[in-house]
Amino acid sequence: MTDQYYVIGNPVEHSKSPEIHRQFAVQTKQTMYYGKFLAPVGGFAESLAALIDEGIRGANVTVPFKEDAFMCCHHMTHRAERARAINTLIIGDDGKCFGDNTDGVGLLTDLTQNHSLDISQQRILVLGAGGAVRGILEPLLDQNPDRIVIANRTPGKARSLARDFSDLGEISGCGFDDLKNRQFDLIINGTSAGLQGKVPPVAPGVLRKGSITYDLMYGREPTAFVQWGRHAGAAEALDGIGMLVEQAAESFYLWRAKRPDTRAVIRDLQT
Repeated sequence: MTDQYYVIGNPVEHSKSPEIHRQFAVQTKQTMYYGKFLAPVGGFAESLAALIDEGIRGANVTVPFKEDAFMCCHHMTHRAERARAINTLIIGDDGKCFGDNTDGVGLLTDLTQNHSLDISQQRILVLGAGGAVRGILEPLLDQNPDRIVIANRTPGKARSLARDFSDLGEISGCGFDDLKNRQFDLIINGTSAGLQGKVPPVAPGVLRKGSITYDLMYGREPTAFVQWGRHAGAAEALDGIGMLVEQAAESFYLWRAKRPDTRAVIRDLQT
């Protein structure tokens, strides 16, 4: 039987993950199937159990289920435990789940290698406080930025998340309204507002001269946040397609013990 993998999310129809893993499999001569699975909100655990009963070997987890996936795992890596959010599942022969979070390494590889950015001593603003953000904070703090500020619609959630990582560096949380008169070198959008074509309520004044904006989301056309960055005067306004491919490569390695060529896939998806 061909090994089966899925990306589980809601929504999930837009996902490019099946095409990415198809290309990885062709490159590395792996026989596998990778599909999309739309799980109902509030029904992740039941959906995962059904897929495990069908014999899947692993899965990627996307919005809004990364924190749900954490609750379903029997074992996990340190980075997943620290994030309390999981985007990669490995299913053992006994049906038990091993979890990891490859979002952070995917983001850093895209920023530092694909875009040649040095984020040490930079002032970083992260928008949102959900599972996607939880996975990137420790890797970002490992780069020794000047500080990280998490801004969220619910300030208390941002402050709570900042406290969870405060032992790793200078990090704080606040509401969007608290960003007035503050400027940043790198602004990362980790909210799901882009799924509705919206952007968080952040004033353009938060960008310093030469600032970079980065949207963890991606789309066929520039995302709403990428457009916002361009109009606000960002030196570069990047989307998350590179991060998507890089985190997928890390997942693929965990499943198949093969390292695919990510740059070839990124180029293909950008054309």
